[in-house]
Amino acid sequence: MKHFKYQTPGSYEEAGKIMQENRGGKAAVMAGGTDLLGVLKGELLEKYPETVVALRDIPDTEYIKQEDGMVKIGAMTRLEAIEKDPFLKENMTAVSQAAYSVASPLIRNRATIGGNLCQDVRCWFYRFPDQAGGTLDCLRKGGHECYAIRGDNRYHSVFGGMKAGITPCSAECPANTDIPAYMACYRAGDMDGAAKILMQANPFPMMTSRVCAHTCQTKCNRCSTDESVAIHSVERVVGDYIMEHADRFYPAPEKETGKKIALVGAGPAGMTAAYYLRRAGHDVTVYEALEEPGGCLMYAIPNFRLPKSYVRFVVKRMEEMGVKFLCNCKLGENVKISDLTDSFDKVFIATGAWKRPVLGFDGEEFTEFGLQFLVDVNKWVNSKVRNNVLVVGGGNVSMDVAITAKRLGAKSVTLCCLEQRDEMPASAEEIARAEEEGIEIRNGWGPQRALYEGEKLNGMVLKACTALRDETGRFNPSYDESNTMTIEADSILLATGQRVDLSFLENELDLALNRGLISVEEETQKSSDPKVYAGGDAVTGPTTVIKAIASGRRAAEAINNEMGVGNPVKTTQTGFLHFAEGTAQLKKANNGHDLSAEERSLDKEDSFTLTAEEGLAEAKRCMNCGCYSVNASDLSPVMVMMDANIKTSCGRLIPAEEFFCSNLKAYANLEEGELITEIDLPVKEGYVSGYEKLRLRPSIDFAMTSLAWSYKMAGGKIEDARLVLGAVAPVPVRLAAVEELLKGKAPSEELASEAAELAVKGAEGIGHNEYKIDEIKVFVKRLVEAMA
Repeated sequence: MKHFKYQTPGSYEEAGKIMQENRGGKAAVMAGGTDLLGVLKGELLEKYPETVVALRDIPDTEYIKQEDGMVKIGAMTRLEAIEKDPFLKENMTAVSQAAYSVASPLIRNRATIGGNLCQDVRCWFYRFPDQAGGTLDCLRKGGHECYAIRGDNRYHSVFGGMKAGITPCSAECPANTDIPAYMACYRAGDMDGAAKILMQANPFPMMTSRVCAHTCQTKCNRCSTDESVAIHSVERVVGDYIMEHADRFYPAPEKETGKKIALVGAGPAGMTAAYYLRRAGHDVTVYEALEEPGGCLMYAIPNFRLPKSYVRFVVKRMEEMGVKFLCNCKLGENVKISDLTDSFDKVFIATGAWKRPVLGFDGEEFTEFGLQFLVDVNKWVNSKVRNNVLVVGGGNVSMDVAITAKRLGAKSVTLCCLEQRDEMPASAEEIARAEEEGIEIRNGWGPQRALYEGEKLNGMVLKACTALRDETGRFNPSYDESNTMTIEADSILLATGQRVDLSFLENELDLALNRGLISVEEETQKSSDPKVYAGGDAVTGPTTVIKAIASGRRAAEAINNEMGVGNPVKTTQTGFLHFAEGTAQLKKANNGHDLSAEERSLDKEDSFTLTAEEGLAEAKRCMNCGCYSVNASDLSPVMVMMDANIKTSCGRLIPAEEFFCSNLKAYANLEEGELITEIDLPVKEGYVSGYEKLRLRPSIDFAMTSLAWSYKMAGGKIEDARLVLGAVAPVPVRLAAVEELLKGKAPSEELASEAAELAVKGAEGIGHNEYKIDEIKVFVKRLVEAMA
């Protein structure tokens, strides 16, 4: 066992102060010690507490007393005392029986009710790491995956799992889209629910599914065993569904707020902010420098990746919502930023990155800006003949430029980039697409100088890149100037990034800047001017579409909160998490259907959306990563059943059902330094109660399944009943539907059977734990039959 400091405070207040001084897991509370000491000795924790705060010796914390129709039990009261208390034995039998059922007499003599109620959830892998090949960093302990989904799950939940934090895929998504939640809705046949969850984070999934780098897939837990869920494929199905039912998802606001918001730039960030702000009821005007709204979605992404019809479709829907788009309005020329700050309540700046960078090599003036090349192609005004094209850059824009040049008729297209193949920022799919079309990729080379005679461009000399970053990890390429390569080309397209142009701010608005970008608060996108927010490339420099969308949503949420209207697109998931039967066996991802290289062109989309059935099959591969362990406490189901209240050192009185059933870890409902001080149980006259559990070894084991129950009879009928299951889900499960079924009925064998079947509604085995479903039915049937 590792060394730790042992402290014995004289009061709950002192104990709470010690905990607050040792935030971040540096201290752990020990109520009885039977659980914590075993955990420490078994080396089951990755991070050990430096201090253990023992509560047992705090005066006047161990008592059982009756006051004002309540039984009050001090948090440090030993389970043995609870088990043997005469009043509890006679009037609250379930409490006495649950206390007795906890392990052995030796442990009951040390364990306290407060410690028992704050136990962690019980997981076989967590408790017995030696049987799982070593200590596992599971989801409950801050890891990424619940191993019960694909491993030994005989002791785990049959009612589903619960979130233990943000899942890795959602954490990797810049918009933090709740990916497992919308996958679950899809599997359940609730496409509207899936769409609403998606649009809570991203109002344009029909576009992001086609152009996003989907880094979320790199963090999918399936990556360690087979193939990531093709999240973009499922998102695309849902996105297309949204377009088919646009009236449901792009509605006009129910009421107007009277507030006026100006947005500068109709790219992904500006359009996103406009959507959420208009949904809240504000008057929204978007100023756009180009001829049509959409920004990079309209002008910088080729039609074969994102058909412009989709962008125009969404713009039209937003106009129908009441968003006003004013195009050909360039900030600093025909629109002044100071006029906007004077005329509107808030201004959001999202002007994008459209300025060409200067690399500084000889002959750079003979090259073309790759982004402008894409804009010209999309406007169908680029008629220059290109035979041998060299593209410089290694990102997705570079791939778009190279593929577009090839499809325009170039005889050869070569792409060079500083990065090695595994370092390229372009997605693997886009790299593969380029190579399928005959584009040659030269990794580890950068431009040294252009080759030209007079006005004629002949090619470029490349130099070898020896390292991308310096010793600090900062991007700072190193070259071997003597190691060169010459590429013949009559057209050189530079796609090495673009710059942000903030010249429109000069003499107009004094905003704090950082390296030529607008400085903002990270969570709110608020600038140094209280009326001005900013997002997208204007804040970060050139970035991805989904990151721009995330910044637009953050800005809109902050503006809405500041104006006291809240955020209009909210979807709350309730209940337990579930995944599809056979999930672990679905090894192969469906990444969509592409046209063959021979069929591809500039004016039609390269790929097809999955069918609804294919999308459903892929959604079933999502494991809905949550924690499927079970609550360990024998007493917590009883507290829920008894309508107990949990009293804390902060003076709060928390209903047991709220305390135990709303969070994966009950103690997470306590603030830092807040401790349980007392449990208050209402005395209910005329009720019979009890507690029953299944365990492997009768003297010491935790419950495999348990039932806490109470009922009241009147005239041979069940006047009232309370039934709460334990050890079958991450939290106690109240059988409210069964309670309603029983009320007013006379006990019978038929009623017992009906109640038993209803008790397991929603329960589902996940591999090897189906026996728990049978045990629940046995418990409930036996209880109802005993009422007769």
